[in-house]
Amino acid sequence: MKTKIMIFGTFDIIHPGHESLFKQARALVEDPYLVVSVGRDEVVERIKGFRPRNTEEVRRGVVALHPLVDQAILGDKEGYMEHIKAEKPDIIALGYDQKGEYVNSLERDIENAGLPTMITRLQAYQPERYKTSKLV
Repeated sequence: MKTKIMIFGTFDIIHPGHESLFKQARALVEDPYLVVSVGRDEVVERIKGFRPRNTEEVRRGVVALHPLVDQAILGDKEGYMEHIKAEKPDIIALGYDQKGEYVNSLERDIENAGLPTMITRLQAYQPERYKTSKLV
């Protein structure tokens, strides 16, 4: 049986940092099934202070086509637990730079939802070079 790993992000343009994120997440287990949660336009704007250049559907579509991704979904418009509960990931792999409201309460919220999900943090991959804000 495959191990379901979930990662989150905006994925406005796919770059080598994202490729590394996908590879690191898949390398966590022997038989991975990678689910990528693509941030909603309004949520990204609220968190980052600006809208992504590509719409959520375009971003989800591009991520879905990536050979390392098994499934690409849109995140929740409010909160974040509904789509996590629906997917029931075995592992949530956070990017090195993910922080804030969701990350701070994620462990408690996972536990309160009764999910046996493990949370791990992935390593940075040349962040001085590969970060969407530096590339656009």
